[in-house]
Amino acid sequence: MSSRPLEKVRTYVQRYQPELEPIVFEEPLPTSEIAAQALGVEVGQIAKSILFRAGEKYAMFVAAGDVRIHSKRVKAALGSGKTKMASPEEVLEVTGYQVGAVCPFALEIDVPIFVDRSLQRFSHVYTAAGVPESLLPVTYEVLLQMTGAEEIDAASAE
Repeated sequence: MSSRPLEKVRTYVQRYQPELEPIVFEEPLPTSEIAAQALGVEVGQIAKSILFRAGEKYAMFVAAGDVRIHSKRVKAALGSGKTKMASPEEVLEVTGYQVGAVCPFALEIDVPIFVDRSLQRFSHVYTAAGVPESLLPVTYEVLLQMTGAEEIDAASAE
């Protein structure tokens, strides 16, 4: 696995929080549950970043690991057209990260980013940091700052 995505994340983060450093594990963390277990935190603290598409438009949604994003909210954000999750190939092309390691900033293509308020309940959340074995601990405020995201209520508890 190339560490280029991880270095891209590190470089980007330096502009906002020079002391912030991704946590890198020995093994990949393929799910929110596994990541939470590795850190000893709640599943909700793992921020999942999901790329959606409608026609030629894309948008990134970042939400707590224990919630589901409402399709109505995705449709409202993307406008007209049938909305669906982007394919793994589209995710790599738009974000520069593979599925399971999608960081919500330092994307290859500029797309609207929406951060769900479900993450506000935690002092720190953990986003993927570009490679499957990495997580980046950030506060909700810093996440908003680094992503330039719009805050939304897009989630419903599962």
